[in-house]
Amino acid sequence: MSKVLVVGSINMDLVAQVDQFPRLGETLFGRSFKTYHGGKGANQAVAASRLGAEVTMIGRVGDDAFGQELTASLIAEGVNTEWIQRSANTTSGIAMITLAGSDNAIIVVPGANADLSVEDLLAAENAFRDCDVVIAQFESPLATIEMAAQLAQSHGKPFILNPAPAMPLSPALLAQVALLTPNEFELSIALGTPENEWQAALQQYPGQILMTAGKDGVWYTTESGELRQQTSFNVNAVDTTGAGDTFNGALAAFWHLGLSEASRIACAAGALSVTRAGAQGGMPTLAELNSFLAGDTK
Repeated sequence: MSKVLVVGSINMDLVAQVDQFPRLGETLFGRSFKTYHGGKGANQAVAASRLGAEVTMIGRVGDDAFGQELTASLIAEGVNTEWIQRSANTTSGIAMITLAGSDNAIIVVPGANADLSVEDLLAAENAFRDCDVVIAQFESPLATIEMAAQLAQSHGKPFILNPAPAMPLSPALLAQVALLTPNEFELSIALGTPENEWQAALQQYPGQILMTAGKDGVWYTTESGELRQQTSFNVNAVDTTGAGDTFNGALAAFWHLGLSEASRIACAAGALSVTRAGAQGGMPTLAELNSFLAGDTK
């Protein structure tokens, strides 16, 4: 199993369940409210750890009760939190999530995540040396993510970038990415190309982009430019929150198996994650994933 280094966000998710999304200016009664541990970085770290990877995380939390709880939760999940810092006089990051059926709408307030700095990464350079693969997202400052890519490259480690929330990618950063994992919308923003030209974009960067496509699974190209699809798995969806993070965490955990097999396993993990509520609450263990895959004929 891969040794995974995650650079990214740590949030508390505040989740309200409603019958339908409110319109602008409208107040609706909700069905329920719960808190869950989240943040794209922490989610991917937990996903990889539950699947048996040795995971280290670099991130920041606030000096509040959420920060204490979030760090303790990562430790309980087997994640190495040596490089998670606490920002003084700052709240931890939060995500306000509204669920309507199997759909979600999310507002993220970065809090301490915005303090994750280039200096934090340089102080943790040994973590880059000791890992097998590095994965990051865009819920941390761009300069910090660019430094993560540079450190990964300098230590000869593949750098997986999940470009969410979506933003344009510089040619310099893209050149340092071993694998970009956007959805169709994020791919369009990242490369500045029309959404309906995603196939051309994948073939322009052979072996470097894997595009997630929801119920259609994922699309990617081989290093020779051959377009391939890994189809999705049929499950009864309860909550889609965190499915993409589960996919990315699993992809990093099984990176050593090659893109084809890693993407198949990651699709299965992502499918399992939507069968239970919560971003991290739905993430499968290795035993659950193996059991699920035992009946797979794809």
